[in-house]
Amino acid sequence: MIIIFQIVVLIFSAVIHEYMHGWMADRLGDNTARVAGRLTLNPLAHLEWFGSFLVPGLMLLSGMPFVFGWAKPVPYNPYNLSDRRWGGAKVAAAGPLANFVIALVFALVWRFMPFVNITFSGLIALIVYINLILMIFNLLPIPPLDGSKILAPFLSPELRQKYLSLERFGFIFVILFAWLGFSYILPLIHFLFRLMAGA
Repeated sequence: MIIIFQIVVLIFSAVIHEYMHGWMADRLGDNTARVAGRLTLNPLAHLEWFGSFLVPGLMLLSGMPFVFGWAKPVPYNPYNLSDRRWGGAKVAAAGPLANFVIALVFALVWRFMPFVNITFSGLIALIVYINLILMIFNLLPIPPLDGSKILAPFLSPELRQKYLSLERFGFIFVILFAWLGFSYILPLIHFLFRLMAGA
């Protein structure tokens, strides 16, 4: 049941993450996500079998101390954005920011509503941890993760083009980091959890 709960939390957190990308793009003048039917919180519009189910399921069944997965990226056209310079960074930042807000809300429930904490402490902790993982992992400056899109506007045009061209190898980089480098960001995730939840 805990494994199922973790996958459900991951799915809905990833869906909200992707929805916010589309929402921000829509606010900035690009309706690509809306036209594609992706500006919705319906999980069926966002999920894919590999990243939303197989990868997190294998991680949980193998006894790994964390769970990670993803939904289908929400499409947007950067040329339609009203803010050509920073629009892409704003769209990218909207997803991790959504995960931060979810983590913060449930961390505050943990901290200031002790009667809820006593009953559902483990489940609340999982919601906070999973959303912190999604936030921090997506902020890594590895193309095609959101962190690379946030960093790109600060680079010179030539360097930006070379940097973002690494996206074709992005899946390999992401999987390698998930399996080999994740332990390096766990202390930051634990620190943020203690800071927000007070536990």
